Amino acid sequence: MNIRASDTTPTATDKIDRDPLDRYVSFCGIDCDGNANRLLAMLENHLATGDGDTRWQTYFQQKREQQAAMNQDNLYFIGAQMNSLYSYLESCDDDAALALLWQLEQECC
Repeated sequence: MNIRASDTTPTATDKIDRDPLDRYVSFCGIDCDGNANRLLAMLENHLATGDGDTRWQTYFQQKREQQAAMNQDNLYFIGAQMNSLYSYLESCDDDAALALLWQLEQECC
């Protein structure tokens, strides 16, 4: 029996039985930039109100200035600062920001 490649290769119309928000299949439907912007708005709010450890506040103020000077987008910044963001947001007791950071890490970074 001869099997042609076209008989076994899925086409665009074939149903792929996977999670529709699987970054390894496609970034379609995942708002990485929007979620990154939301997380950094949360970060900026914490910095403006003086939440958390003052050493982290100084650190992130400097890093945000560097980000602006180098014209880096927010998603890049989050990927580069992942562990530091976890530490700072934990010190702020911000469960919503921590959940969003984890979501970004899983879906976008």
